[in-house]
Amino acid sequence: MSTSPRRRGRSPRQNAFLRLLDRLERDPRADRVIDALRTGTRSLPLGAARDALHGRWLGHPVHPLMVQVPIGSWLSAAVLDLRPVRSPASALLIGVGLATAAPAALAGAVDWAELHPEQQRVGLVHALANTAAVGLYGASLVHRVQGREAAGRAYGFLGLTAVGLGGALGGHLAYRQASGANHTEEVPHIVTEGWHRVGPVDAFPAGQPVRCSVDDVPVLVVREDGGTLHALAERCSHLAGPLSQGTVADGCVRCPWHGSVFRLSDGLNVRGPATAPQPAFDTRTVDGHVEVRLRRPGRDHGSPADRQGDGLET
Repeated sequence: MSTSPRRRGRSPRQNAFLRLLDRLERDPRADRVIDALRTGTRSLPLGAARDALHGRWLGHPVHPLMVQVPIGSWLSAAVLDLRPVRSPASALLIGVGLATAAPAALAGAVDWAELHPEQQRVGLVHALANTAAVGLYGASLVHRVQGREAAGRAYGFLGLTAVGLGGALGGHLAYRQASGANHTEEVPHIVTEGWHRVGPVDAFPAGQPVRCSVDDVPVLVVREDGGTLHALAERCSHLAGPLSQGTVADGCVRCPWHGSVFRLSDGLNVRGPATAPQPAFDTRTVDGHVEVRLRRPGRDHGSPADRQGDGLET
């Protein structure tokens, strides 16, 4: 005997919305537009500002922080508009929101250009909803300046509705599709304490990235020409790209998917779009085999107590 969604306590309307988003993720009809927009965004001459817009300095994407200003300004204007008395502060708040929407949109665009196709499809509609909101709030401001307060309020509430839709899509991107999330956060919770043997030294040719596994966690091991060993979590913190298929140069590894660069010695993300570093492992050799141990905060990975084996240790 089947049970209806309503009897199971689930909302048919919510399920329909999620089904719509699932179809949007799989729909390729806008991919040509997405390709053109992605290429254009990547070609912007932003230089070092690109990493700043990604939020590498902050440790997570800066776009969600920046959008608080326009959204907060517009929401405050809507609260004032609910009062029967006209308030000139509403127009000021709408103007502040319009002025700060552009840099917030730019930060979102540089993040969006480095996402998976399914995420970019949702992100495109997210951007369209927010663009509509900007247009509606622009119209609202014009009407208010011209003294047509009722029309200004109407356009303002329509703009807030568009912002709400854009926010729902942004939440889907962040939480259901995990765009902007740290895809290595679980590594310290999975890898057990102590040293783990990952293979004989000969299995790690000098200068070549090699993928192995520790407690079902993929690990990247690189042996330098001088014998020094480095080990990092193998899945890129940005979107879980396979670093073992990346390029090793100048003491760093470059992700083959979106170009994030990590320092082999400690996993520091020296170039975005990744905003989080890679978990790093201590390494040593024992009886001709490589062993790794997850580097955890507060532990000196170079302490004398850990120097065991045959001398090829970092």
